[in-house]
Amino acid sequence: MQEFDFDLQSIQAARELARRGKVAANQIAHYSEEQIDRILRNMVEAAEANAEVLAQMAVEETGFGVVCDKVYKNHMASGLLYEQIRDKKTIGIIEVDEKKQTIVLAEPVGLLMGIVPSTNPTSTVLYKSMIAIKARNSIVFSPHPAAAKCTAMAIKIMNDAAVEAGAPENVIQGISLSTMAATNELMHSPEVAMIIATGGPGMVKAAYSSGKPALGVGAGNSPAYIERTADVPAAVRRIMASKTFDNGTICASEQSVICETCNRDAVVAEFTRQGAYFLNEEECRKVCTLLFRNGHAMSPKFVGRSAQVIADAAGISVPAGTRVLIGEQHGVGDAWPLSYEKLTSVLAFYTVDNWEEACDLSIALLQNGIGHTMSIHTESKDIVRKFSIKPASRILINTGGTQGGTGLSTGLDIALTLGCGTWGGSSISENVGPEHLINVKRVANGLIEPVELVAHDELFAKYHPELAKKHGACAPVSAAAPSEPKGVSGITYSAGCGCCAPNASAPVSDGERKSDVIDAEELKRMVEELVNAFKGV
Repeated sequence: MQEFDFDLQSIQAARELARRGKVAANQIAHYSEEQIDRILRNMVEAAEANAEVLAQMAVEETGFGVVCDKVYKNHMASGLLYEQIRDKKTIGIIEVDEKKQTIVLAEPVGLLMGIVPSTNPTSTVLYKSMIAIKARNSIVFSPHPAAAKCTAMAIKIMNDAAVEAGAPENVIQGISLSTMAATNELMHSPEVAMIIATGGPGMVKAAYSSGKPALGVGAGNSPAYIERTADVPAAVRRIMASKTFDNGTICASEQSVICETCNRDAVVAEFTRQGAYFLNEEECRKVCTLLFRNGHAMSPKFVGRSAQVIADAAGISVPAGTRVLIGEQHGVGDAWPLSYEKLTSVLAFYTVDNWEEACDLSIALLQNGIGHTMSIHTESKDIVRKFSIKPASRILINTGGTQGGTGLSTGLDIALTLGCGTWGGSSISENVGPEHLINVKRVANGLIEPVELVAHDELFAKYHPELAKKHGACAPVSAAAPSEPKGVSGITYSAGCGCCAPNASAPVSDGERKSDVIDAEELKRMVEELVNAFKGV
């Protein structure tokens, strides 16, 4: 029997995953809200029961982050996420406009491909599985090779829980023979309808270049501005809580701190009091040599590491209990490596004279993580207004970047895929949820006869009276001119439910069928026929 090399085996395995995933997608597309909710609740129970095991596996396999923080990430991506999305309309009729006689319906996208980063290898699987199922899609994951085992375990846990609650077999799958060839094969698979890309810039770019619709995110390089009116102890506490959470592995975490000359001493003293260590010039050079390779590309060896681990590797003596290393910078760009993204326990530090300088510096820093996140600590509403125009999709006020950007400490949607808008080359600028994983279609009832458009258009008559007059003369004369546009009354259909209409169960007579008025029951029948036509039933 002929043996194939590993790449060829992985490609064949990827094709089989896609085919099985497509079968599952076709099946789950017909599930009701009740069925989907039952599946999601079982997935949450399984995720929460295994949150600690998955967190431990992730840290052991990758070396990134902190176990207790990864437990909370897993909780966020399952229990907290479910509470947020449980009542979102992603199935069937999601909106009705009785005046305009339109109905908006949600249909699933189909088979999704989810790319998983090594920084959040289990929580990303939980999160993307939940939002995929909520929108009645199946999903197949491409794990990062450095986190293949823990990612595979998360996939199995979520799929087993979904199937146990009634989902189709293979509704959640993942590549087991992890190669770039397999990932590329999935990206270009005809069965895959959409890609959700979370990972390095190269992987996200590949997803957008695949020819498939893709939801991707760019790099984060979030500055945190401590403005002169800020409560300094509170601001530092929030920044430290954010940057130390899972050792800074979430892309919304702060990468630079900007303070003003007038509050610099207070800010430095407070950071020191709360466990930060300010590097001198030589120490900063040593740390940068460890953190970056080929200029400002972050070395995987020091992603998600504690301040103590980094200091020890750099041969630097720091006080016991040091939580974050801070290096002062005097510019942005290649000569100042800490001005770039650092998904670890290290911050850049800048001092400016006023908010105008802070504004210019923030924009310069954001060019290396444009469209992602910025945070401001201030008591001035005017400053908030001035900084709200910065090129970032999330402007966070008086909160930590990690917790605020992901929706944990703000009113933003809970998410682990954070859109960067066109600034960052992303197709969306908000936090990704199940509403982004549906096809939205509209059923529109005719309100005006096409040949009578000009006669009903008073605005056209205002701007083009002679043409309106001419068209009016050419228009056919109706046997009985209606007192209002045809088909604009009689509908009392309620969004998401056909049983709510007062006359939904009443029989419809032949006379009523021949009328121009469409009642709720007939409109419901028309919608069902249209849905079946789309499905090829």
